[in-house]
Amino acid sequence: MTKYADVIIDISHEKVDRPFQYRIPQGMLEELEVGMCVTVPFGKGNTLRRGYVTDITEQCSFDPQKIKEIHSLARDGVGVEDCQIRLARWIRRAYGGTMIQALKTVLPAKHTVKKAERRKLCLAVTREEGISLLGECQRKKQAARARLLQELLREGELPYELATGKLMVSPGVIRGLEGLGAVRVEVLQSFRNPVKQQGREEAARTLSGEQQAAVDRVMGDYDGGDPGTYLLRGITGSGKTEVYIRLAQEMVDRGRQVIVLIPEIALTYQTLMRFYRCFGDRVSVLNSTLSAGEKYDQCERAKCGEIDVIIGPRSALFVPFPQVGLILMDEEHEASYKSESTPKYHARETAVYLASLHGASVVLGSATPSMEAAYRARKGQYRPLFLTRRLTGGSLPRVYTVDLREELKQGNRSIFSRKLQELLEDRLKKRQQGMLFINRRGFAGFVSCRACGHVMKCPHCDVSLSQHRGGRLVCHYCGYETPDVTMCPECGSGYISGFRAGTQQIEERLKAMFPDMRVLRMDADTTRTKDSHGQILAAFAAGEADVLVGTQMIVKGHDFPNVTLVGVLAADLSLSVGDYRAGERTFQLLTQAAGRAGRGSEPGEVVIQTYQPEHYAVTHAAAQDYDGFYREEILFRELMGYPPVAHMLAVQIYAASEEEGGGLARRLAELAGTYVDPSRPLARRMMIVGPAPAGVGKVNDIFRFVFYVKDHSYGRLIQVKDGLEKWMGEWMQARRGRQTISLQFDFDPMNTL
Repeated sequence: MTKYADVIIDISHEKVDRPFQYRIPQGMLEELEVGMCVTVPFGKGNTLRRGYVTDITEQCSFDPQKIKEIHSLARDGVGVEDCQIRLARWIRRAYGGTMIQALKTVLPAKHTVKKAERRKLCLAVTREEGISLLGECQRKKQAARARLLQELLREGELPYELATGKLMVSPGVIRGLEGLGAVRVEVLQSFRNPVKQQGREEAARTLSGEQQAAVDRVMGDYDGGDPGTYLLRGITGSGKTEVYIRLAQEMVDRGRQVIVLIPEIALTYQTLMRFYRCFGDRVSVLNSTLSAGEKYDQCERAKCGEIDVIIGPRSALFVPFPQVGLILMDEEHEASYKSESTPKYHARETAVYLASLHGASVVLGSATPSMEAAYRARKGQYRPLFLTRRLTGGSLPRVYTVDLREELKQGNRSIFSRKLQELLEDRLKKRQQGMLFINRRGFAGFVSCRACGHVMKCPHCDVSLSQHRGGRLVCHYCGYETPDVTMCPECGSGYISGFRAGTQQIEERLKAMFPDMRVLRMDADTTRTKDSHGQILAAFAAGEADVLVGTQMIVKGHDFPNVTLVGVLAADLSLSVGDYRAGERTFQLLTQAAGRAGRGSEPGEVVIQTYQPEHYAVTHAAAQDYDGFYREEILFRELMGYPPVAHMLAVQIYAASEEEGGGLARRLAELAGTYVDPSRPLARRMMIVGPAPAGVGKVNDIFRFVFYVKDHSYGRLIQVKDGLEKWMGEWMQARRGRQTISLQFDFDPMNTL
């Protein structure tokens, strides 16, 4: 049987969507797989070029007589691109989607960007000839030429910008001397460096006994030829970042490169500066705030060995380092490590696979590890490391849990409990800082009528509109806007208003209650511009504000020694979400928030305001008791067959027609049901849940349906995914020209909404 391979010749984003088809030789049929590197004849001259197989099919897209044949498999070692292609191939198999989508995820974006160039002027004649020409220019009163020649005779070469700036020599004068053969302009490529140059401090800190033991374990295993994946569980303030820096230094000393993953851009500033003091220009950053040119240049710098350490969110995994020795993943429990677009890969599993390609180590760090990481550590798949003491020698903060139901009964209708008001006033007098956290965005939440219960919703999405300043109601899914309402459109009542619990509202209430208080706000609305995260954090660290108000981004990983109070408003808001990870997320969030207090020499205090003070996620977070929380949460996961005890595949259908989308969801669920083996014990048997409309059933006029497949074997879920992909491909091919439906897969989803 004749088979054909789609091959990408040039690894760049401009051409990644343009594979070329080749015939597979009979002797290569059994060996060739998607993702392999091959040598193929290309162009009119049939020049042999390297390419990568993105698909294998029996369907020929062109005239079979004109199809060329693959020349050979490329077996000349594993370069950077070969590792990236292998990684893309693994992502495609493990998470679904096409090879093209996987390649676009893995390969560095090669946009058409103007290369940053650096020009310099060089003396192109002998010193004697230059002196002679200088004398001639002085006699002819050619002052600009004389100034330039004089400097070049003294220095030998000059930056172009120095000549045109400080020396006030025009480009015309330079061209004139070029024409005489006296001066040569050299153009050198210069890579953009997004790291703002600052004073570098070399002083290395002395590690504690626990920190040194962690470093010794990782490096001892690595030097012994047994690199592995480690779970570093350290309480807040125990110095995980110092362990990261020392491990990175050890790896760099061995000639290897280091990838440092952080969950959010907001954490980049402090982390980058701490690494910069150690590595200087050999460290760089990669995130979405960089320009296309800056991103491209960081990948080029990594490829040619100009940097040793890269810091960034999950996309930093794909920086083309040739010799990766260590991948550090800070706050590994964060949901942002999971991609929301196809392929929906998780950075944790992807990092472990990438490390296996390079023989590298992986260190996962967190004060509140994900259930997956903790479960694997207890099963022996990850190697546990512990940091149990704060570096300052101080104790964990004192936590007050305030029942908001009691506050209301006693007449306090403020968003601040009496205890929080008392402590805020105390910190203001002591000139200490505080942080107030709420898990909301915007000026207010949903707008509802207290008379009939009607909620203002987006006409395009099945979600409530949020009230913003300026009299606007905004949809946070599709961006739809409409003027605010004063009367209920359903019953005509005037008792319609927003749930006022946004960061802006908190900021305004604080200023009204404490007129002398200096307040900074950090949320999605105040951090839209480049460098805004760093500017706000730097201002707060410098003592320019008494209180920092913000959303989740302020409670993760930041270290402010003068912060002695943390207030958590609406702490249990995330418990009300209908998702199996709700308890885990709430516990992590409250523990991380509490950990921001008392990181300096002064003791810290935390106020958790909640309507459910008896919930185990709240009680264990208040006690900073991770093991107690894990024991309760894992029982729930075992009972319900949820990750990490079992695996779950979310099959998501998107359609412009509600009827067509629902019909296809039912057909695919039936097809998935054919993989259920009735001979297996009921507790270990595959389970199909759904289909049903997604939690948000319509976004931007696209209907969304979902069903779930649960099984203890990840491999069996991959079989289901492969079968559904194949059926869907054939079904779509029969519907040529009608691309109104799409199918996506999400393994072990971070939410089930």
